[in-house]
This record gives sequence, C-alpha cells and structure tokens, in this order.
Amino acid sequence: MARGCLTDEQCERSKPLLPPIPKMGRPPKDRRQVFDGILWLARAGSPWWEVPERYGPWTSLHTRFRRRAADGTFDRMLRAAQAKADAAGDIEWLMSVDSTIVRAHKHAAGARRRGVETRPSDGREVD
Repeated sequence: MARGCLTDEQCERSKPLLPPIPKMGRPPKDRRQVFDGILWLARAGSPWWEVPERYGPWTSLHTRFRRRAADGTFDRMLRAAQAKADAAGDIEWLMSVDSTIVRAHKHAAGARRRGVETRPSDGREVD
C-alpha cells in the first residue's frame, strides 16, 4: 500500500457512504483505486493529468470525482467523519477570527472612482 492510500479499515467504513453499484452496463473499476487517486491528487496539489498511472486514466478519475461531488458523496463522507470525531471529543467547534489582519480594498472603503464625481465641486450636497 502506498503512502496516503486508504487502509482496509477506512475502505470498509466508506462503503456504506458510496452510491450503489449500477446493475447494468460495464462493471466499474476498483473504487478504492479511484479514491486513492483522488486522495493523491488532493495531497499533491498537482494537475489532473499528472496523477500516476497506477490510479488509472486521469480522465476517469476526474469524471468520477465530478460525479461524486455532484451527488453529495463527499459531503456525506465529511459529515460521517466529523460525527465520529465529535463523538470521540476530537473536534473543538470554537472559532476565532483576528480582525487586525483583515484588509479591505480601497474601493470598499468608499474611495471615489476616477472620473465619477458624487458631489458638486463647490461642496454643496446633491439631492
């Protein structure tokens, strides 16, 4: 098993979260191989076409990834993992945001656009 691939236990736990295998048509390739390829891609951050050949054609991985993302499979897997970690007390749901590093673009602060004048040049307010 390559580094970062699913273990046997993880593969078994994920089976109920996957959509059923269709009864008609060509039988699908090994689902584990596809998920290992998607995980490799997420970990490596490389383009789709650089996925190693051991995971199959990159076009097949991309198609399966898009289908699983569209049908909510990844959302179900994430919720299941979060529920398990939350039950074990491994997740702390407290979040803090430090606003000292948040910067807005100058246009967000109300700066005048070049060429657009909002009030007359003599300082009178416009109705």
